[in-house]
Amino acid sequence: MDEQLITIERHIIEQQRNHPEATGVFSSLMYDIALAAKIIAHETTRAGLVDIMGLAGKMNIQGEQQMKLDVFANETMIRMNSYTGRLAAMASEEEEDIIPIPEGYRAGKYVLVFDPLDGSSNIDVDVSIGTIFAIHRRLGTEGPGTLADCLQKGRHLVAAGYVIYGCSTMMIYTTGHGVHGFTLDPGVGEFLLSHPDIRMPAHPKYYSVNQAYERHWSTGVKRFTRWLQRMDQDVPREPLSSRYIGSLVADFHRNLLEGGIFYYPADTMRPRGKLRLVYEAIPLAFIAEQAGGHASDGRRDILDVQPESLHQRTPLFIGNRELVEQAEEFISRYDG
Repeated sequence: MDEQLITIERHIIEQQRNHPEATGVFSSLMYDIALAAKIIAHETTRAGLVDIMGLAGKMNIQGEQQMKLDVFANETMIRMNSYTGRLAAMASEEEEDIIPIPEGYRAGKYVLVFDPLDGSSNIDVDVSIGTIFAIHRRLGTEGPGTLADCLQKGRHLVAAGYVIYGCSTMMIYTTGHGVHGFTLDPGVGEFLLSHPDIRMPAHPKYYSVNQAYERHWSTGVKRFTRWLQRMDQDVPREPLSSRYIGSLVADFHRNLLEGGIFYYPADTMRPRGKLRLVYEAIPLAFIAEQAGGHASDGRRDILDVQPESLHQRTPLFIGNRELVEQAEEFISRYDG
């Protein structure tokens, strides 16, 4: 085999060697997530061929209609991680409360939080969707996991990542030592290292925001957007191109590789923002920082925000650091 052909399992094991104290439990947990992603990917590629598209007829905790594939992805993540002894608890965007480990099975030292299928409203039109996850160490050492275990600041993360299901399936993850991307080879059924040590490009290309809501934005956000378009500057400069998919994973993934900023600000309709702090903002913020980027709620670093509830919402500005910091400056200057 080519020495440069690195599977995700090999990569995880090699990363483990940097930690002599490691027992292998965390590495196995990461591979469990990768295996769950393969199972979900298998179904997403067949979504147009089997009765899995469309609504499942149930409402999630957010009050949103669940898609059939949403339910499948959620159940897959839970089943793959409930019985291994590696987790103390889980939390899903689709579930109201934390997900305990079944009685009779050992509780591990980690907790897993995840959005099983981000962007699922795009399933029926074949737009890229994804799974977002984050891993914390539990706070205690005995007994079942608790809500507090799942409501930790992003600064305390052990790992975070996402899987994007598109024309190819990619898994991106970080354990706090760089960001690495793997592409699923469907022929051999394995994730292979395709994007080692990802860094956000120094020269960003895109800004991603739903400008249909501009009339509801604050003055600071409107002025920041005009600044990105270079419409309020005397000094000529190339504007950023507008690209918005409406699937957070897809928009973030493009900007991670090409450079840029995604934002979903607070507005008059959603004064607390729309995106979920625990399941979406914090994991992606950890990835962005490890790739040289930054994430903010418009006033403070997302990784420093203390979650107060599992389904807490937040504004989000994420991407190249200088762009995110410029957004904070406009908001501070014009919105007080």
